[in-house]
Amino acid sequence: MGDNRVTRPGRHSYNTRSARMRTILTPGGRHVAHKIKKTTKGPRCSDCKCSLPGIKHLKRSAYQNLKKRQRTVSRAYGGSTCAGCVRMRIVRAFLLEEQKAVKKLLADRASKK
Repeated sequence: MGDNRVTRPGRHSYNTRSARMRTILTPGGRHVAHKIKKTTKGPRCSDCKCSLPGIKHLKRSAYQNLKKRQRTVSRAYGGSTCAGCVRMRIVRAFLLEEQKAVKKLLADRASKK
């Protein structure tokens, strides 16, 4: 049976959040240690704080190397607000305009009487 021990990559000897490693078996039959990158929470909705679908969860510095279509979503407020919150904003604005129109109509009818 082969030896499956590995040496930790780098000078850090403890298995902390920033120094996680995974043992990988190479095609040559050796066991080597690969460092695991930390995952991020990813971009969040500015209104409801839910995770934004369609955008990669990367570190802030890694977004500048991505294409624009991978950083945003092609919609109003895409990349900063989720679709449900945008829909609510549109509906709220529409209802406010309708309410203003109804108030104006009622005021016109009251002034005619």
